[in-house]
Amino acid sequence: MRLNELRDNPGAVKERTRVGRGIGSGKGKTGGRGVKGQKSRSGVSIKGFEGGQMPLHQRLPKRGFTKPNRRSYAEVSLGRLQTAVDAGKLDASQPVDAQALIAAGVIRRAKDGVRVIGGGELKAKLSITAAGASKGAVEAVEKAGGSVTLPEKTEAEPKGKKAKKKD
Repeated sequence: MRLNELRDNPGAVKERTRVGRGIGSGKGKTGGRGVKGQKSRSGVSIKGFEGGQMPLHQRLPKRGFTKPNRRSYAEVSLGRLQTAVDAGKLDASQPVDAQALIAAGVIRRAKDGVRVIGGGELKAKLSITAAGASKGAVEAVEKAGGSVTLPEKTEAEPKGKKAKKKD
């Protein structure tokens, strides 16, 4: 076989439909667009248009709020940690933090921190440092003989008018 003899398998490449090439072609005259009007022309996008009346999606009130500084965590389940330990990618004797998880290929990137969630069974004794963890995950890690270190929570000031200081 030579380069000039290479071909696609029969039926692998479909020829494109050539519309508007006569009534006998089956896609002639209107070219599969129906008849007349704005939608039969090219370059028209009128999905929400209501003839000049305010479209429904603009008449309805806006709802909800998207927090601009919302934190996004890389979530790791206990089962995923156990799989990594069993495969030898994660060393149970070393502390497990975001860098160790990235190096082991458990997570791709740390985002705003790692959050440990339940799901799966953990048998290895791990010392985990994470940005957050569910109650069930903390209990399961401690039951297996490990520990979970979380950052200290700071007390936020009350919102609204500042509290008056007492002298």
